[in-house]
Amino acid sequence: MKLFKKLLAGNTLYYPGCLTKFVAKDIFDKYKKILEREGIDYIMLGGKEMCCGSPVKNAGAGNEFKELAKKNLKVFKEHGVKRIITNCPACAAVFKLDYKEALGEQWDIEVKHITELKFKVQSLKLKVLAQEENQKKKRKIKATYHDPCHLGRVLGIYEQPREIIKNAGYDIKEMELGHAKSFCCGGGGGVKSNDTELSNRIAKDRIDQAKKTGAKVLITSCPMCWANLKENSGDLEVREISEII
Repeated sequence: MKLFKKLLAGNTLYYPGCLTKFVAKDIFDKYKKILEREGIDYIMLGGKEMCCGSPVKNAGAGNEFKELAKKNLKVFKEHGVKRIITNCPACAAVFKLDYKEALGEQWDIEVKHITELKFKVQSLKLKVLAQEENQKKKRKIKATYHDPCHLGRVLGIYEQPREIIKNAGYDIKEMELGHAKSFCCGGGGGVKSNDTELSNRIAKDRIDQAKKTGAKVLITSCPMCWANLKENSGDLEVREISEII
């Protein structure tokens, strides 16, 4: 009966995105463990999955992007994919918005950024209780959160990551430029590849903004933001949200 229900419901695909899969492999492993811990039955496509097409689209190659979207849809359908979970905001935005525009009604796959999942409250509470036991007379660690461009301004996902951070026992101190007015990390849109110096300057500006809050750690929920901010972080600790879940 359980197998029958699964066949009707289809498969949930964990889609890490190119940066996570090929560069941030430690983050990749953490997300797989998180999904397993949360009891989410997911599949992966290994070498069969292709890039979501975000760089192609941003380069202005509309026809090539649409062809890539068609190829991805074909692979997803062949594997019975009904839902995609991704930790990459750019992939989430492309799948949620651009594929729907490019493919119309053919694109009927539900897409979730991983921060939209309802994590088991108990697992997070256990961590909080452990922290409180070890730091009875100490304040919670002050943290600030960096809103990734695609996750925030494009998808409107602001509060879910902050709730995860609070549930993990952190005291959030907001930067002056946050939420819809968030400052870019400097790594996206091809800036890191085409003008590394500019990308690093932008990241250092963001790090300075984070330090002004008095936070001890800067947390973000985008592998690109995490990588660029961490590279330019100086003495400020930078964490990807999977590292605190």
